[in-house]
Amino acid sequence: MDRRSDRNFTQTRPLILVALALTALAGCDANGTFGLGQKNGAAAQSQSTKLVERDVEAPDVFSVTDQGLWDGRPSLGGVWVAHPDVTDPERVIIRNEANGKFVIGALFRRERDLPGPNLQMSSDAAAALNVLAGAPAPLNVTALRRAEVDAPEQTSAPETTVTAPAAVTETTLDPASSASEPAPVAAATALPKPSAPVQTSNLEKPYIQIGIFSIEANANRSANQMRSAGMLPTVKRSEINGKAFWRVVVGPAATTTELNNLLKSIKAEGFSDAYAVSN
Repeated sequence: MDRRSDRNFTQTRPLILVALALTALAGCDANGTFGLGQKNGAAAQSQSTKLVERDVEAPDVFSVTDQGLWDGRPSLGGVWVAHPDVTDPERVIIRNEANGKFVIGALFRRERDLPGPNLQMSSDAAAALNVLAGAPAPLNVTALRRAEVDAPEQTSAPETTVTAPAAVTETTLDPASSASEPAPVAAATALPKPSAPVQTSNLEKPYIQIGIFSIEANANRSANQMRSAGMLPTVKRSEINGKAFWRVVVGPAATTTELNNLLKSIKAEGFSDAYAVSN
């Protein structure tokens, strides 16, 4: 290398070093890590919080532990228990403390002062709890309430792994279908039926609940009975602690007069323990 070339290299070397330094800084991420211009795929997913409704136990509303008895007679209304201290019908969780079984059902006031345990249960409740006729069992009955709880919500794309919900979630089922009936196959050229208009009501409790059932077929049978009587029932599936149950409701009623007439018609079908509910 001659003297002229050596002198030119000496003069341009500082500019080359500055350009290399700027290139290295451009490859750093927000944390100062040299990433060669690649996106950081391990960034934490942003999360927000939303409120969801779930069923929670409300012992302050009603809770009792006592002997329960099924008298051996078949009963309507699905899963229910009755106690003399009840003022208003409630939705409750019923536990058989002898074997650990539990079921969701309705709680009613025990009108007649009969001898025996304070808790009287229906035939469906006895079957779900594995209680024999005439054999008292230790039961715990606790009211359930809908409550808003915080649940994390991911703003990014959902992951492939889905975990089961920890509490009650509710979805509406088709009351016309049952477990034994195959699903109908629609024709390829058939057009979808228009959805029915959503009914609204200003009543606080516009629906009538005719029963809570631990077996879907029994719920569908009761719904079909309501439909044959000219009413529009809905079967709603719920789940708590992995155990499913089905509620059958009729409505909503638009006015108090319509609600009273609906309740009278339902009781005339044999569901004497039916009562008004909000949903």
